[in-house]
Amino acid sequence: MIKLFAKLLRVLNSETDPGQISLGFSFAMIAGLTPFLSLHNLVVLLLVFILRVNFGAFLLGLALFTGIAYLLDPLFNQLGLALLTAPSLEGLWTSLYQSVWWRLEHFNNSIVMGSLVFSVGLFLPVLLLSNLLIRRYRQHVLAWVQKTKVMQMFKASKLYETYQTLSAWRDV
Repeated sequence: MIKLFAKLLRVLNSETDPGQISLGFSFAMIAGLTPFLSLHNLVVLLLVFILRVNFGAFLLGLALFTGIAYLLDPLFNQLGLALLTAPSLEGLWTSLYQSVWWRLEHFNNSIVMGSLVFSVGLFLPVLLLSNLLIRRYRQHVLAWVQKTKVMQMFKASKLYETYQTLSAWRDV
């Protein structure tokens, strides 16, 4: 848990654009809340590699949302069951199930359907909210920490200088 928190702080304090971090976190929500071995998660992973997304934020969010998914499975089951048994959508599900690609997606599973609809529905709100929170964190909390005497003393130390040197080597 402490390592996870340390990684979160490292990502938040990095020079990475907040949009890249929040996009990685939002894609991780889709991959983490839905069953991992699904076709749509391959698409999400492809988008993570193609777009400029912070991969550390993606992995961190994936760990977080995978843990949350087990708690939300009863909700996903009810949502998916409601969608799959809706009489007005019966024709859509029948036509989709006739296609091999949609059958491989396992949309007929209520948890897959409910978790995908839930996570896709929350994608934009999580993206915007996390972007706002990261910007506020950097503007207020990080700026305050940078001004404290302890941080000023740490930045003046040899240890920090060594850390900066090693960080520069890692980025090459």
